[in-house]
Amino acid sequence: MSHELEHIWSRAQAQLALVVDEPTYRIWLEPLRAVELDADRLLVEAPPHACRWIQERFGRVIQASVELVLGPDVRVELASSGSDPGSATQLAPTGVARASRATTGRRRDAGPEQRHSASTGVLGNPKLTFDQFVIGDCNRLAHAAALTVAEMPAQAYNPLFICGPPGVGKTHLLSAIADLLLAHSPGLKVRCTTGESFTNEFLAALTGGGIDSFKLRFRDVDVLLVDDVQFLERKTKTEEEFFHTFNALHDGGRQIVLTSDRPPADLQALEDRLRERFAAGLVADIQPPDLATRLAILRKRVQFDRIELADVSTLSVIAERVSSNVRALEGALIRVVAFSSLTGRPLTGELALEVLDTLYPRAATPGQRKRTVAEIQAATCEHFDISPDELLSSARAARVARPRQLAMYLARELTGESLPAIGRQFGGRDHTTVLHAWRRTSTRIAEDNTTREAVEKLCRALDCPQP
Repeated sequence: MSHELEHIWSRAQAQLALVVDEPTYRIWLEPLRAVELDADRLLVEAPPHACRWIQERFGRVIQASVELVLGPDVRVELASSGSDPGSATQLAPTGVARASRATTGRRRDAGPEQRHSASTGVLGNPKLTFDQFVIGDCNRLAHAAALTVAEMPAQAYNPLFICGPPGVGKTHLLSAIADLLLAHSPGLKVRCTTGESFTNEFLAALTGGGIDSFKLRFRDVDVLLVDDVQFLERKTKTEEEFFHTFNALHDGGRQIVLTSDRPPADLQALEDRLRERFAAGLVADIQPPDLATRLAILRKRVQFDRIELADVSTLSVIAERVSSNVRALEGALIRVVAFSSLTGRPLTGELALEVLDTLYPRAATPGQRKRTVAEIQAATCEHFDISPDELLSSARAARVARPRQLAMYLARELTGESLPAIGRQFGGRDHTTVLHAWRRTSTRIAEDNTTREAVEKLCRALDCPQP
């Protein structure tokens, strides 16, 4: 699988994981593999013993997820692993991600620099434009700054550093900047990448002797857009190369836009000189959307995808239930639409409640307050009969490590603390450790009755609803 195809399929898989429950995804959909992308046709292989079942049961969900990534004109074909591709079955279009053919056509005719940028995953989605960005109090500054940069690159905010938790619209603004620049200033050289892609390309250049070509690709540009720059942390050689790339562009009057899940001051694993440069321009943060903004986002998405609602309360139910970020909000809408499509039931508020009750339980009543990390740690120590020192230690024995991961999971679910803040309260651990603990515990809850029961007991002890 090529790098571009792998990236496209990973995005489609992320959409699939939002639509179905964890065990279903793991058993039936995770084994699927994208093997070929040719024009508007994506060939996907399934295990021979399950291909027919997956086609009948999940065909529309797979098609809808791919449409959300590649647009409504893509044809998804499903074949058994190892079989003749000519025997593949085409899945029916869903219309969930219907978009303007004129917009899609303009992107296909774009120049080579845009096509290269699209391969990084930042461009190529007609939903990620300024027209489709919903403005609210949570993102007003970031939106205004991004629009200014797109209209007057290197004249206002340079660098522009957009930060915020995952799924709140950072990548959307980055893509919108590139879209506007390439539409109105086609002569500009615009390069879009991610922190991970920059790292991988740099390491490949080092080992393959192509360092001069690498430097030319990233320094001979007018605008450099880098998503998830926090990925550069703890990569000494890559940090140094990015430092020199940053200086070369900035000193040459070229525009730089960066996004991160944290502000520069919280990127403690980065060198001071990089953090100082990131903070030297405008730092604009984005917060999770409030209820009014969430409703506006859903209305715009429904209008864009031409989704027919049988009941206007459907969107209110989703907006009230899902408050963490835009990605989760749109994922919840996809799940409800997919369930409606699969069952033939109309899109109503009642259906939305039924679908979301299992994935997004009702929020706590007004009398219930958020718990602190310290309270969760104390309850965990008491439940598992370990000391606070053991919980915060570096011990890796299962009797300590599992309770520690469970406590980190609850801290993320039941407090308003950021991942770095939680990590600091668990013995100065990195935010990636907290995220890993959250993921591992989420998996165990789905697979292991003991872990699930422990979470239930701890939530009762803390007088909190179960996450």
